[in-house]
Amino acid sequence: MKKIIIPIFSTLLLWSCSKQEAPKETAPKGFELSNTMLESITTAKVEFKNIEDTYSFYGKISADRNSYIDVYPLVGGNVMSVNVELGDYVKKGQVLATIRSTELADVQKDVSDAKTDLLVAQNNLRVAKEMYEGKLTTEREVLEAKSQVQKAQDQMQRTSAVSTVYNVKKGNLYSVLAPINGYIVHKDINKDMQLRSDRSENIFDVANTTNVWAIMNVNESDIDKISLGMTAQVSTLSYPDKVFDGKIDKIFKIIDPQTNAMQARVVLDNANGLLIPESKATIRVSKSENASALSVPSKAVIFDDDRSFVVVFKSRTDVKVKEIKVLKQLGDVTYLSEGLTEGENVITNNQLLIYRSLKN
Repeated sequence: MKKIIIPIFSTLLLWSCSKQEAPKETAPKGFELSNTMLESITTAKVEFKNIEDTYSFYGKISADRNSYIDVYPLVGGNVMSVNVELGDYVKKGQVLATIRSTELADVQKDVSDAKTDLLVAQNNLRVAKEMYEGKLTTEREVLEAKSQVQKAQDQMQRTSAVSTVYNVKKGNLYSVLAPINGYIVHKDINKDMQLRSDRSENIFDVANTTNVWAIMNVNESDIDKISLGMTAQVSTLSYPDKVFDGKIDKIFKIIDPQTNAMQARVVLDNANGLLIPESKATIRVSKSENASALSVPSKAVIFDDDRSFVVVFKSRTDVKVKEIKVLKQLGDVTYLSEGLTEGENVITNNQLLIYRSLKN
């Protein structure tokens, strides 16, 4: 019997020892965002929004024609100096150019003659009053002297006004002044240039660009898609990542036969001076439909294997991939027909890295 029991006992002892020495298995750890990844992500809430239709048009930035002034020379002559260049910002009353003109001699002579006539008339009135007080003349002559003074004063005012308009300086010099604050957007004058007195072309254009226009070209087939008051977002090649907001405030009901397009205008605030007249622009306008749907930022959507997904974030340890059905994508907004509920948070930055990690 002992020969049988000992082997069995030895076998049990060896099995017990091997069981104790076996390594313990640990439960697998779930997905968790690292501190670095957690700080780098951004999220957005799923929310109901009115569905908007968006249309894009091409056009250009234009100066506000209500604040756009042509500057003409009032006299002919020799250009002594030009103080500004194309693109310069000028203030109202700033001297743009100086012209020496013989035509100003007549203006100066008229002012001088008017001053002399006024002094003579005032002296005659003084003498008439003294003689009337000494009973050496009649009241009628005093009244006549007063009338002459009034005429001389009127003439003096007229000639002074003309001199002011012409900005007459000594030496027959005429200063061309900026009529408003703004930028020089046209210049057709240079130093030593001779200006004819019958010249019909302007020498400067000054435009106040605090507000500018975005002029959009609308094809005949798209005319029914725009209306007054529609919101518009304008972008330019100079600042492709910056959007300027405005509204359609005028539709020009005329079709250009050469382009078969109609134009519409969007007024934009340009206090920062970023929008440059004549630069090319893309104008995107939106029109709301009578319907709403859940929406997420378009940058949150991941397109993979002919399907659309988003990464839903609740906490660093609770991150899930959800498939969505896209109803419509309009620019920065994607409208959904199913897949999410209102109030959920979707990751909008670095979500592709997280998507791949969860998928693997």
